Formats: sequence, C-alpha cells, structure tokens
Amino acid sequence: MDLSQIVEEIVAAMRDADDRGTVANYIPELAGIDPAQFGIAIVMADGRMIAGGDADTGFSIQSISKVFALTLALGKVGDQLWERVGREPSGNAFNSIVQLEQEKGVPRNPFINAGAIVVADVNLGGHQPRVAIGEMLRFIRYLAEDDGIAINEAVAASETATGFRNIALANYMRAFGTVRHAADLVLGTYIHQCAIEMSCRQLALAGRYLMLDGMHPAGGRVIPPARARRINALMLTCGHYDASGDFAFRVGIPGKSGVGGGILAIVPGRASIAAWSPGLNANGNSQLGTRALEELARRTGWSVFSPTEGDA
Repeated sequence: MDLSQIVEEIVAAMRDADDRGTVANYIPELAGIDPAQFGIAIVMADGRMIAGGDADTGFSIQSISKVFALTLALGKVGDQLWERVGREPSGNAFNSIVQLEQEKGVPRNPFINAGAIVVADVNLGGHQPRVAIGEMLRFIRYLAEDDGIAINEAVAASETATGFRNIALANYMRAFGTVRHAADLVLGTYIHQCAIEMSCRQLALAGRYLMLDGMHPAGGRVIPPARARRINALMLTCGHYDASGDFAFRVGIPGKSGVGGGILAIVPGRASIAAWSPGLNANGNSQLGTRALEELARRTGWSVFSPTEGDA
C-alpha cells in the first residue's frame, strides 16, 4: 500500500467535491473562511509524516481542544471528574440545553459543550483564566513539539461576543453546583482554548500520545496507557456529537471534530491523523474531513474493528 498515493488521490477528490458543507457562520470570525480549502496530515508510529492539500494552513481547532483539556483535567482530579460529567453519547446537538435540564445539570460527556465547560472549570482550578489558558498552550506545544502554536485572539473575541448559549449552559450548571467558578471565568478559559489555531501537521503531531498508548515520541509518558485508551474510547463514542455512531459505523476510528472544520483521528499503535475543511455537515462536523477519513479507512483497512490492520 502506497500511503502517499492514497493521500494524493484523496486530496484530489476533495478538491473536486461539489458539496462542501456550510462554514460555521454563527461565529462571525469563522463565517468568512474559504470552504474550498482541504488539508490532511498523517503521522505514523515510526515518525513518518504524509501530508497533502492545505496541511500547513492554520485553522481554529475549536472542540478538538476538548481532547487536550480532558487529558489535563484527568491529570488533576482523576476519576473524580466522572462525578460531574458522564461518559455516554448524548444523541443531541453539541450545544443542547434540554438534556442538561432533564439530567439535573450533569452533562452526558466531556465532548459536548456543557461537558467541556465542566472540564474547563476543573482546569481553571481557582486561578485566573490566563493561567489555565497558558497551561493548555504549553501542553499542546509540548505534544506537538512546536512553540509557534498560539491563540487566534480575533476568533476568541468573536466567540465571546456571540456565545450566549454557552453562557446559559455555564450558568445553568452553576445553579446545580456542577460548575464551581464564576461563569465568565470558566467561559474565558473555554473560549480561548477553542480559539487555539493549528495546522493539520501540528494537530496530527499533537495527537501522537493517543496513538502511542500515552507515550510522547520524544520520550517520557504523557498519561497512563489505560487513560489513553479511555480517551480514545470517548472519542469513538462521543467525538462527533449526535453523529458519533455514524462516524464509528463509516470510519471505525476514534475521532474528535470541531466546528472550525478540523478532525483529529487516532489509529491506536499506527497513526495520528488530522483532516480539515471548513464546510460543515448538518451535525456540525467537517463535510469533506469526514468523507476523507472514511475513504482513508477504506483504502488502508484502518479500523479498530478490523481483525487485521492494514499496512502503510
């Protein structure tokens, strides 16, 4: 199998695709992103990088940041986190408030907005948002081995000005005690982590620890093996909101999407993959990113459900 050729052919197919989805126009700063863009990068377990298209173009990682935030929060409080947030698929939109009301302020999982706000509350840890945000940036830069990764302040300001539903979620959970800091402080942390900007190459590099059972490729352990496997499990079951089951059915790889059009996907023991195209489908996931990963899984045989893995 020639992985470079597969990537080249996927990039060509995505370049010619007619239905590219719709950009996240409810965040003004993202509304003007050109939907013609598509990039993909794959980092193999042996360190090889295969990339194509707009793989070096920076984009707002948005909800993909929830993977890294969850990793940090579990390092702080361990399994106590699960007393405040669940581990089940939501079956509802990522910003739904209805389910939160029915379940007494405990979010279904850490990858919907309500759950990620609880995780941000844990990571805030009594500090000012700039401390928690700085910790998040340092962690991602360490994972990707790239000190150039930064927050897009224009995106953060745009989300702050329009994030009324997130404000409602945070305040509602504070009424139940699920969120323990002032809502504006928690949301400051959450919004700025979502506004981190990365390219496909950088994002694929940052995901390597989940491919390598919790190890950093440069040496040293990021998280215990069991925790890496559990984060991957949550990505598979909850990483694409109310389309998580469909993504597992079609692709069969743990993945986390963001409304900036990115997807981080992990093939345990084999590859860390980042795909990006800003046009979204009806569920808020990248239209072409999802298609590209489905094609990649089909061509390579990469799936956590395969009895034998494809070779690259």
